[in-house]
Amino acid sequence: MTIEAKLDAIGQVVGDMAATCAFYRMLGLAIPDGAESARHVEATLPGGLRLMFDTEDVALSLDPDWVPPVTGGRVGLAFLLPDPAGVDAAYAELTGAGHPGEREPFDAPWGQRYASVLDPDGTTVDLFAPS
Repeated sequence: MTIEAKLDAIGQVVGDMAATCAFYRMLGLAIPDGAESARHVEATLPGGLRLMFDTEDVALSLDPDWVPPVTGGRVGLAFLLPDPAGVDAAYAELTGAGHPGEREPFDAPWGQRYASVLDPDGTTVDLFAPS
């Protein structure tokens, strides 16, 4: 039997919704106005995939035994930039706004300009563009 399923959304549990909204707005996601105080927020990406954010209290309402991770999770998000200079500029803007840089921009051997920053909850966010 083949399961017929379509990936529709990626969800993250966040510790600070306002900080999360600000971070992902810097990356160009259309986060609705007023989302900073919401318990659940969705941003629809090009192509229809949704990126969803839930506060820790939402996670606890679904699983009372849930414990927030101490470090970032096993999911990473990668954002395509228009060109290598865009990677450098996005990295500078995000780290300049206080978000930790995990990997400074570099020319990767696989033919991309690449960098990584951490979102407010420690999730790795990669920035890349073809070289």
